[in-house]
Amino acid sequence: LMAQLGQNSRNSHLPPSSDGPAGRPPEKKPPRGDAKKKRGGQPGHEGHKRELLPVEKVNKVVELYPGECENCWAALPEVRDENATRYQVTEMPPVQPHTTEFRRNAVACGCCGYTTLAKVDQVPASPFGPQLMSLITLLTGVYHISRRHTVELLHDVLGVRLSLGAVSAVEARVSDAIAPAVQEASDAIAGAKVKHADATSWLEAGKLRSLWTIATSAVTVFKIFVDGSADTIKPFFGACKGILVSDRAKVLSFWDMARRQVCWAHLLRKFVSFSERDGPAGQLGRELLDATAVMFRYWRDLRANKLDRAQFYAWMTPLRTQVEACLERAAAAGIADFSGSCADILAHREALWTFVERTDVEPTNNHAERELRRFVLWRKRSFGAQSERGHLFAERVMTVAHTARKQGKNVLAFLTACCKAQLSATAAPSLLAAESVVA
Repeated sequence: LMAQLGQNSRNSHLPPSSDGPAGRPPEKKPPRGDAKKKRGGQPGHEGHKRELLPVEKVNKVVELYPGECENCWAALPEVRDENATRYQVTEMPPVQPHTTEFRRNAVACGCCGYTTLAKVDQVPASPFGPQLMSLITLLTGVYHISRRHTVELLHDVLGVRLSLGAVSAVEARVSDAIAPAVQEASDAIAGAKVKHADATSWLEAGKLRSLWTIATSAVTVFKIFVDGSADTIKPFFGACKGILVSDRAKVLSFWDMARRQVCWAHLLRKFVSFSERDGPAGQLGRELLDATAVMFRYWRDLRANKLDRAQFYAWMTPLRTQVEACLERAAAAGIADFSGSCADILAHREALWTFVERTDVEPTNNHAERELRRFVLWRKRSFGAQSERGHLFAERVMTVAHTARKQGKNVLAFLTACCKAQLSATAAPSLLAAESVVA
């Protein structure tokens, strides 16, 4: 019970937001010599200034000339200085919505008198254009502004009036438009050599659902399931190719242990909780914690090019033996709520050191956790979705937004291209093709 009461974000899976005053780390006091240091940039710090746009991107140039000489007060000619000092002021022009009206005229035949009405298929299916629909989607699905606030913002900024129901209808239409791009991202994830996976909870009309992500350096895919069981999520992971970086979740047991990497950030928090216990468990926990700190120091030195790969491997070999030996002693100690956890870590022995053997694998799953962060914040503000259509929109638009940014694409421009393709019944743009990158 005392161990449970002492749980916080440093020694368990709990988020930092759940830490009470007692669980928060103490505030760092500045050294005595820096006690009088002012806020902001310090003396000697190189400042950051706003960069000027190139001349070809400037809409208007105003040339300023001195009227008279400051020495003899004679009138001066307006001669352009090639090295003139440049200043730029950026303003947003007045935004006016552009509305197109379609009229279906009925025309009577002069020969037989029969009246024919213009075909309805010439009228766009949506009362909103592709760019406006994409902007609505960007606000609600990417920046997670509430639908009610989105309606108010569009009226205040663009002068466009629409209802809450119209916002929901636009989301459904854009969700269908970006479906091919989501499938393209899913196909790319399946063949990735290294991928990070993590999960969190999601709500659908108050019912608990399971939100999963698989992410690489180039692609991120989200998927919401009715539950997080192995049978449910396994199709999402495809043919189980490549190295999977994750925590020790039992539902991932279908992935070959030799092609996994267990997250050491999770293990670090577990070892912190061990070290806070009394008796032999605390002693073994502190030994594991010290070894983990050394391992992360080696890893940081490798990333900073202070160690080469061969030296890193040589230093990690005895450390690896030390950690496994300590875990074996801990598993054999027969201590409740301690030995079993150490035995489970040993069961993942093959997945502990993949990052030592492979240059493209990291020891932590921070990449997937960072990808989930925005989804978690969205859930906290909106309490999830209210329907299957809602969570389908959420997983699709977040997949497109995160992947587009990794691909160097403008999210609004890509959403607009997808909507235009849907309205014109043409092929959807590629989310991954380099030639479709929009600056």
